[in-house]
Amino acid sequence: MPGRAMRPDDLTRIRFVTDAQISPDGRRVAWVVTLLAEDQDEYLSNVWVADVAGGAPRRFTTGPLRDTAPRWSPDGTQLAFVAEREPRKKAQLYVMPGDGGEPRRLTDLPNGVTNPTWSPDGQSLAFVSRVGGWQEPEREEEKRKSRPPRVITTVKYRLNAEGFIHDRRPHVWVVSLDGGEPRELTDGDFVDADPVWSPDGRLIAFSSARHPGRDDDDATDLWVVPPEGGEPRRVTDTAGPAGFPSFSPDGNRLAYVGRRNLNAYSRNVRVFTVPVGGGAPTCLTEDLDRSCAPLGVPPLWSADGEWITFAAEDRGDLGLYRVRARGLAKPERIVAGERLVTSVSASLGGTLAFTATDPVSPAEVFVANADGADERPLTDLNREWKADVARSRPERFRYERAGFPVDGWVMRPFGFEPGGTYPALLLIHGGPHTQYGHGFFDEFQVCAGAGYAVVYTNPRGSQGYGEAFTRAVVGDWGGGDFADVMAGLDEALRRYPFIEPERLGVMGGSYGGFLTSWIVGHTRRFRAACSERAVNNHHTMFGTSDIGHTFNVVELGGALPWEDMQAYVERSPLTYAKDIVTPLLILHSEDDLRCPIEQAEQLFVALKKQGKEVVFIRFPDENHELSRSGRPRHRLERFRVILQWFEERLGASRGRGDAE
Repeated sequence: MPGRAMRPDDLTRIRFVTDAQISPDGRRVAWVVTLLAEDQDEYLSNVWVADVAGGAPRRFTTGPLRDTAPRWSPDGTQLAFVAEREPRKKAQLYVMPGDGGEPRRLTDLPNGVTNPTWSPDGQSLAFVSRVGGWQEPEREEEKRKSRPPRVITTVKYRLNAEGFIHDRRPHVWVVSLDGGEPRELTDGDFVDADPVWSPDGRLIAFSSARHPGRDDDDATDLWVVPPEGGEPRRVTDTAGPAGFPSFSPDGNRLAYVGRRNLNAYSRNVRVFTVPVGGGAPTCLTEDLDRSCAPLGVPPLWSADGEWITFAAEDRGDLGLYRVRARGLAKPERIVAGERLVTSVSASLGGTLAFTATDPVSPAEVFVANADGADERPLTDLNREWKADVARSRPERFRYERAGFPVDGWVMRPFGFEPGGTYPALLLIHGGPHTQYGHGFFDEFQVCAGAGYAVVYTNPRGSQGYGEAFTRAVVGDWGGGDFADVMAGLDEALRRYPFIEPERLGVMGGSYGGFLTSWIVGHTRRFRAACSERAVNNHHTMFGTSDIGHTFNVVELGGALPWEDMQAYVERSPLTYAKDIVTPLLILHSEDDLRCPIEQAEQLFVALKKQGKEVVFIRFPDENHELSRSGRPRHRLERFRVILQWFEERLGASRGRGDAE
């Protein structure tokens, strides 16, 4: 593939395409294009539109910051969206004519707006907004006064990327197009999400955890409430998480995604239907041993109520499936290929619009029939960039581990020449219940562009290979998963002799950071390592992480720290700091509430006290999502720090990735 190597600053040149929304009549598709603006240190997003029949895509909104979440009115004459349009104000709800024109703001709420959804008559919208919380004073003399203390009575009082949430819960609101004030439809000390209207407009369904044990489990229920207000009525039976509801065309049933077990993060998420009046749910994907709905969108009903379309992970792919709504047949895959679908919507006539990415192409918009036939691309917004930049296509290999087939991939470095040898980086995904797959991943391409062979695998614990494979890591972090990753590296070295076994680096974030810290405490095969936003001490993470009090407990086998402290100690990389000799780069965000920065601080101090080679990079004002949605300048600096670290320790590589 001709062109130059991919560099970190190419992130500012890519058009990131998300959230494809087809109009009800199937004539037009709206979506979001996001750019990283390094000079402004901001993400800039606008809504774009294209005709399904053909024609050039065109920018539809012109907001100065972020325009997102486009949603067509039922008759297709108007488009609602969420936008940041005013300085120091959270994103608000806007609506504009579907053929273009001036947008009109419908809300002015201090905590902003998310998840807009139209009423069937097109006269109102429901949405979600947080209620309460401390507000920044407007007058300077008030700003100098001390803030009031926070009174905490719940374990779930903080959330990564959100901060303190105990006093500002998200609720469902309704606003009319006639310019009236938004009305808060739900209230209380509950987290409400995913609103959707019934076809007759008499009910709004939403998901919420309102049961007494919600502080100790991950269960949520589906609820319904009239749009004029009233006491919500529970539909499901609190058996596990239930979310993203959608009404059947006749309004009698709700489809949703969830599972019927508590705190079982390694179990498959499935598609269910349940009577709106309540009753036993029906699982439609029991015969599909895959986890469904990683897109965060509701199941899509066909107009006749016969089919339901959804997404599921499968061996590195993320495709679309459909299943009979009555559950009379196995699900069938309708959008296939080695790629990741990243959003989907459907018209009343069944036409699908979706965004999808493959390993060498950022996401673009596609349309297809309801059965996946006659698929065609609607956009090629990154055509010029792809013509300039060489990208490495991964080569897949498979190996056996403890009766499981395990997938691995190798990417050749930029400038690869037969007969040459190259340093390699082993990358480890987070989760652990996620998957590496067939999508465009800037991290891989930048590393390959810098002259490294890139090796990555889906060890036990990964999604996409069946529930037994995903559950195999529970209670065994640092055991079989560690062995799987190292066996994958050995298999790559055997199959690809251009990889130099003496010039190896390893890196990963979150759970991947855990396994990186664990690896360097259990082997000396690597010349350098980078552990990012890692789990290094399960015991302290139990009480400091927003999810540690449940997630870490379940993943370690179910015992609380005071019931089996030894398990927490034995499975913590910090315990093996004395055995680490590999030079280690530790990256962490100071506002990370998922894996709090104390996880990095402990390992750094332990290594420094022993005189080990370690560097600790702290990113201020960033959270757990730094590498995916951090400020543009921080994301670029992160790349440059990582590439310099490995270049200095693995030997010369082609192109450090500095901006030219």
